[in-house]
Amino acid sequence: MGKEESKELLTNYDAIVIGTGISGGWAAKELCENGLKTLVLERGRMVRHVIDYPTMNKENWDFDHRNMPTAEEAKRQEKQARTGYTTKKEWSHWFVDDLEHPYTETKRFDWMRGYHVGGRSLTWGRHSYRLGELDFKANKMDGHGIDWPIRYPDIAPWYDKVESYIGVSGQAIGNDQVPDGIFSEPMEFNCVEADLVERVAEHMDGRVITHARIAHITGDKVHEGRGKCQFRDRCMRGCPFGGYFSSNASTLPAAERTGNMTLRPNSIAYEIVYDDNKKEATGVRVIDTLTKEKLFFEAKIIFCCASAIASAAILMQSKSERFPNGLGNDSGELGHNIMDHQLGVGATAIVKEHEDKYYQGRKPAGFYVPRFRNLDQKSAAKGFIRGYGYQGSASRMNWKDAVAEMSYGKEFKDALVKPGPWTVGMGGFGECLPYHENKMTLNYDQLDAWGLPTVDFDVEFKENERVMRKDMMEQAVAMLEAAGYEQVTGYDYAHEFFPGLGIHEMGTARMGRDPKTSVLNAYNQIHSVKNVYVTDGACMTSAGCQNPSLTYMALTARAANHAAKEFKKKNAV
Repeated sequence: MGKEESKELLTNYDAIVIGTGISGGWAAKELCENGLKTLVLERGRMVRHVIDYPTMNKENWDFDHRNMPTAEEAKRQEKQARTGYTTKKEWSHWFVDDLEHPYTETKRFDWMRGYHVGGRSLTWGRHSYRLGELDFKANKMDGHGIDWPIRYPDIAPWYDKVESYIGVSGQAIGNDQVPDGIFSEPMEFNCVEADLVERVAEHMDGRVITHARIAHITGDKVHEGRGKCQFRDRCMRGCPFGGYFSSNASTLPAAERTGNMTLRPNSIAYEIVYDDNKKEATGVRVIDTLTKEKLFFEAKIIFCCASAIASAAILMQSKSERFPNGLGNDSGELGHNIMDHQLGVGATAIVKEHEDKYYQGRKPAGFYVPRFRNLDQKSAAKGFIRGYGYQGSASRMNWKDAVAEMSYGKEFKDALVKPGPWTVGMGGFGECLPYHENKMTLNYDQLDAWGLPTVDFDVEFKENERVMRKDMMEQAVAMLEAAGYEQVTGYDYAHEFFPGLGIHEMGTARMGRDPKTSVLNAYNQIHSVKNVYVTDGACMTSAGCQNPSLTYMALTARAANHAAKEFKKKNAV
């Protein structure tokens, strides 16, 4: 990418895509490959693949202050620091300055953001799991939220398309909770992980542990412009090999190769303009972040892919006589039903076996435990509905355990150069129900540097999530104890964990069957404005317990191809 910046910008396009992250990159690729002249807007700075990854090859000792921010730097990212890892110097440049990009909290919400071309596709965890039929039926079955307007067979072919293109390593296991997909060879378990798989299968009826399914290239399939994962585990710095999927390494270059994409960074989309006479959207209003000039770009189709919160904010600011409360907000649901996955609960253990074994490379993921709760009467839990999964790994302890300064002498020095015992741990990913009262609003009393309203959050986890957490910890402990490991310790950091920290925010413009209770239809179109599509996390009707990015990509590919077909029908001679 890069040449597109020198193009003379037109003001009229076939399509406009707002956002360049996981969803925006896929919208750009599919629309451009279908022949549509497409303007892609990014509110942040330009980031070119490989060229603009400043820390990709640095060693840990190359970072000042042991990779931690200075006191002055920390003041500028106090909310971004809530994860405990995003503000390390090796990748803090991918996360926003909280003072430049403020938001407010009626209830605490940890909003992690990256404003640059590629967005959080550069820093995502890359775990890629399909939602199953149970997830698409869950709301209807238990009466929480509203029914999804689609079912698993509607999206399955698009999961196939996305997995084939991005490259997902994994193993088919025939588990309905995480349907099998199109996988390249899985990343090999180390000896303790393999041991855990066997012992849990033997002692815990119905529990399955499989390879983490992650968007890293393995095997021999060629992915244009990308190389295999090199097991460096420096993914969040930006991968110069393109070993993991990102918009920068994959979908945006594909869009650019068509000659149909115009990419415009430093462009804040703040309003989608609705024409009361045409009864459709006609374009997008933009502020140039560098000049503060206001611009208007016209298009026949608009894809809102700015992220769940940002997309909702754009729609809420897009007011007209027809839509005084925000574009497409006939239902009053815009900005409501915010969901995130709850983390920070699980268990760890010490493994006193296999001390003659080690491993090579820095594998970027370990194992995955699919949901096993509330699938049927036998697996029903007391006190909560829905369920959770786990992600985990095993590794050798190292010299860091010597910092207590309680030892000295030759034996101590010899021990420092030998790996310590194995540790294994698993952390839960729990589903959050779609509560109408979990919402965001626009704060017109606190404007940002461009005169736009900021976001205020009023979101919390409730009783169902709290009861689920207890079971998440107990069952993690039970599995590690069943495996025969020692010093099994459960943990639950509920007092430190708030919505947003899972970085899976979703639900602010949900899909549904009825325009009276939802914002989008089965093809991610706004019910009342069919030429506007929303395909990022905002569209989610329920959360499942699986990492959602693969679903965003599949829904986006499906919607973009639907939009292209509709466009060609209208423009057929």
